[in-house]
Order: sequence, then C-alpha cells, then structure tokens
Amino acid sequence: MLIKKIAKHTAMLTMAAAVSMSASSTYADSVNYIIPFGPGGESDISARIQQSFYKEKFGDDLVISYKPGGGGAAGWASLNGLNGDGQTIMGVNLPHIVIKPAQKDVGFTTDGIHTFYMFHYTPDAIVVVADSPYQTLQDLIDDAKSKPGGVVMSGSGKASANNLAQIKFDKMADINTTYVSFKGTGASTAALLGEQVTAQWGYTSVGAKQGKAVRMLAVAMEDRHPLFPNVPTFKELGFDMVGGAYRGIALPSSASAETVTTWSNRIGEINADPAFRQKMINGGFALLDIDASQMAEFMKERSTEYLMDARAAGLIK
Repeated sequence: MLIKKIAKHTAMLTMAAAVSMSASSTYADSVNYIIPFGPGGESDISARIQQSFYKEKFGDDLVISYKPGGGGAAGWASLNGLNGDGQTIMGVNLPHIVIKPAQKDVGFTTDGIHTFYMFHYTPDAIVVVADSPYQTLQDLIDDAKSKPGGVVMSGSGKASANNLAQIKFDKMADINTTYVSFKGTGASTAALLGEQVTAQWGYTSVGAKQGKAVRMLAVAMEDRHPLFPNVPTFKELGFDMVGGAYRGIALPSSASAETVTTWSNRIGEINADPAFRQKMINGGFALLDIDASQMAEFMKERSTEYLMDARAAGLIK
C-alpha cells in the first residue's frame, strides 16, 4: 500500500514537473511586444499584421500587450528597466519620442530609446468629406486666404505629426488655419465626418478606412500612394512635405549588439515579405526600411526637422 502511494506521488510530481517545463518552454518561445498605447490604434493594427508573419517565419509567438499613458510616455519611460534578453520589444513612434522629452521631463530621453528598426509611416494627408466644396488643395488654400482662421481642421493631438504638418503647411502656403486637437485619429476623423470641422489633418490610413466617405486632397509622400493613384503628393503641388507618423520598434538599452542585430534582421525579413507589404499598403501605410545600422542618421535628420518646426510654432522652447 505504501509503495503504491509513493509511486502515485512520484507520478504526480513528474507530471507537475512536465507541465512546469512545458509552461517555461512556451514562455521562452514567446516575445512580449509592448504597444505604449491602448488597443485599436494604428500602432496596434500594424503590430497585429506583423504578428502572424513573425509566427510563420520564426515559429515563436509575438504576444501583444499594452501600456498606455501620457501619449506613449509611460511605456517609453519604463523600457530601459525591462530585461534586455530579446524577449521584450516595444513599439516607438515619431515625432512623439522627440517632441515629448523636449517639452518637459517625461521619464525618458530621445537618445535613451534604443530603436532598432523603423518599418513604416502613415503619411500626413489633408482629408475632407466626399461632398466638400474643396475639390483640390488649391480650393482649400484659396478659402483659407479669404478668411484667416476660418478653415478649421481636426488632428490627432498637440505637437503630433498632424499638428506639425499643419504648422509647416500653413507657413508654406502663407495661410492661417485653426487646428483642433482630438485624442487620436479615430476621434479626429469622427469630427470630420460629423462636419464639426472644415477638413482634417489625417493620414492616408483614414482614406483607406473611410473609402468613398472622404476625399484626400494631397498626401505627404515622395511618390503617390499605390492605393490612391489619383491623389497628388504635396511635392507635386509645389510644397516640399514628406512625412507623417513613423513607427518602429525598440529594445531595452541593456540589449547586446548581437540581440539588436538579430531583431533588426527579423523585422527586416518581415518587411521584405511581399504579402506583408501588400497588407500594409491596403491599410494605407507606407513602408520604410530603416534598420539598426541606419538608425542614428535617420533619427538625427528627423529630430532636427521636428525640433525646428516645434520651436517655430512655440510648442517647445
């Protein structure tokens, strides 16, 4: 009887150990991908698209979690306190990680964020409702010149990509529009569709999502977006504007050079996949391929432009 009890107890311990080992193995084979915003935004959408391709290529799971707060600052301030073993990565956004620490102490610095890949951006775009009297960008400019401050435009947040685009464009076009800040692209778009504003500083992703309900007057790209071949770029119309909300991924600063290179190569492989690229284009995104070796130069260029525009507008000192 005693022997049977010992055998049963041993079997139970063996089973528990097996379950524990299995759970540890599962954990080791997953990566925590932290989005420093709530679910449903464009950072989350693009991470979800990456998720299936990562599993297919590398056999591991990208487990997406969220750490919202302070427009991303809560997440970025916590990044360097996380383990740098490569099992945790975090989404990053521009101009957020440049402008926020330039405005005040937010618990992180731009140089302290170890971004290893920028994989896409959502190009800035001026968006109007389908029945707007503005058929072209020039129509909006003419109206703004006839009534300074009278053209009211929604956008996602103050000192955001939208806000900086509005500031830059007003200066280039010699107009004065009124910018109304909303909490996110969704709220900004709802204001446009509800005709609370005249137009929107949105993104090409708004055009992709809203379809025939809206019309884009111009997009801030080098070339026309493949999804919108009939929408001109600002550059075509005489305004040297290329940019939007850039998205990438960072590791904790304690990550080794080998880990950084490994992750840069992984995201680059996903970005090169034709099926992935098509999904991103269909969502209104524009692909970028800025890897770890190019990041310092890219960040220097973008930071210089953002800080110059923000100072000119009085958004930072």
